[in-house]
Amino acid sequence: MGSGWSAAGEGAEEEERRPLLRPGPGAGAGAAGRPRAPAAERVAAGPGPGPAPAPARGLAGPGRVYGRRWLVLLLFSLLAFLQGLVWNTWGPIQNSARRAYGFSSWDIALLVLWGPIGFLPCFAFMWLLDKRGLRVTVLLTSFLMVLGTGLRCIPVSSDLVIKKRLIHGGQLLNGLAGPTVMNAAPFLSTTWFSADERATATAIASMLSYLGGACAFLVGPLIVPAPNETSHLLTAESSSIHIKDRIEMVLYAEFGIVCLTFFAAIAYFPTRPPFPPSVAAASQRLSYRRSFCRLLSNLRFLMIALAYAIPLGVFAGWSGVLDLILTPVHVSQVDAGWIGFWSIVGGCIVGIAIARFADFIRGMLKLILLLLFSGATLSSTWFTLTCLNSITHLPLTTVTLYASCILLGVFLNSSVPIFFELFVETVYPVPEGITCGVVTFLSNMFMGVLLFFLTFYHTELSWFNWCLPGSCLLSLLLILCFRESYDRLYLDVVVSV
Repeated sequence: MGSGWSAAGEGAEEEERRPLLRPGPGAGAGAAGRPRAPAAERVAAGPGPGPAPAPARGLAGPGRVYGRRWLVLLLFSLLAFLQGLVWNTWGPIQNSARRAYGFSSWDIALLVLWGPIGFLPCFAFMWLLDKRGLRVTVLLTSFLMVLGTGLRCIPVSSDLVIKKRLIHGGQLLNGLAGPTVMNAAPFLSTTWFSADERATATAIASMLSYLGGACAFLVGPLIVPAPNETSHLLTAESSSIHIKDRIEMVLYAEFGIVCLTFFAAIAYFPTRPPFPPSVAAASQRLSYRRSFCRLLSNLRFLMIALAYAIPLGVFAGWSGVLDLILTPVHVSQVDAGWIGFWSIVGGCIVGIAIARFADFIRGMLKLILLLLFSGATLSSTWFTLTCLNSITHLPLTTVTLYASCILLGVFLNSSVPIFFELFVETVYPVPEGITCGVVTFLSNMFMGVLLFFLTFYHTELSWFNWCLPGSCLLSLLLILCFRESYDRLYLDVVVSV
C-alpha cells in the first residue's frame, strides 16, 4: 500500500490536521535531540509473531488526515447501503411477490441466494482492490449495481417467465457487488483515517450495508400491500396488478438512486489521500500470493474467521427469509418487516457506538466479542424456544418476538466491525481487502449452504431456528480459545511517537 502514495500539492496543506493520537511520553521537546532507533527494530519488539513491515519512506510525522475523508466514507457507505437494500428487496414482500409474479418458495429462496452466489468471484475483486485501489473497484461495483437494478426494470409484464429471469439476473449482478461493499471497509479506514478513527470508520462503512437490508424490511411492506390487504377490495386479477405496480415503483426508485450514486462516484472518489494518515497505512504489505499463504497457515486467523463466518452467515440467511420463518407463527408481513428492521438498525447503532468505544480503549476487542456473543447465544435460544411454544409453553407474543429478534440482531450485527478490526490486527501486514475477503467469502459460503437446503426443506423451518443458537455457541467457544494480538496498532503507536 505504501509505495503508491503521491506527493501532496500546495492546496492539500490547508485540509491537513494532526490525527487524534496523542504523542507518547518520549515525543516532547526533550526527545527531539535523542537519536531514534530504526523503525524495524522498534516494531520487532512488539507482541505479534512474524516480521513487521518496514514503513514507507516519505512519511513525515505521525500521519496526516483530510476533511475529504468523510465524503469518501459517505459515498462508499451509500453504495453499501443500496447494495444491501437491493439484495433484500424480495424477502420482506415474499407473499406479495408470489401473487404478482407467481414466485414459488424456491424462487424466494433463490432471490436471496444470489447474494452469496455473487461472492464466488470474491478473490478477483480482492485482487482488483489490492492492485488498482479503491476508485477502480468502487466504480466497477457501482456499475454492476446499475446494470442489475436496470435489468429488473425492463418492462416485459406480459411474459412473467421472462420477467422472473430478468429479476433473477438483476439480483445476481447486485450480488456481484457484494464482495467490495463487504470487504473494503477496513481498507478504506486504513487508507483515509488515523489510528484512533479506524474502528469507527470501519463500523460506519460496514454497518451501512446491513442498514440497507434493514430498510428493505421497512420500505417494502409499507409501499407494497400484502395480498390479504387488497383481496377484500379488489378482484384477484386487479389485486395482482395493483401489487405489481407497487413493486415496480420500488424497483424504479432503487434504480434511480443507484444511478445517482454511480455518477457521484465517477465525479469524485479518489483512490487515496495525498499523504498517508498513519504509519500502518504507508507500510509495505505482502503480495497477493504470500497473503493467501500467510492466512491459510495461520491457525489463529482460521479460528477467529470461523467464529465470524458461521454465526454471521447463518444470521444473514435467516434474516433474508425472516418473513417466511415467522409466517407459521401467524406473524404478518408488516410485523415481520418491523422486527427485521429494528433488529438490524439496533445492531448498526450499537455497532458504531461500540467501535467508537474501541477506538478509545484499545486492545479489548476479544473481550467485546465475548460479551456480544454471550448475549447472542441467550437471545437466539430465547427466540427458538419461543417459536416452539407448543412444547416449551413459553409465551408467544409480539413483545417476546420483537425483543428476542432485536436483541439477536443487536448482538450479532454490532460484532461485525469489531471482527474486521481484529482480523486485520491478527494477520497484519496482509492487505485488509484480502483478509476481509476471505472471511466474508466463508460467511457467504455458510449462508449459501443453508439457503440451498432451504430450497428443499422449506415446509418446516424449526431446523433453521436451531442453527442460530448452535452457531453462536460454537463461535463463543472459538473466541474463548483465541489468543489476540495487535500488530498494526503496535506499529502505529511505536513508530509515530
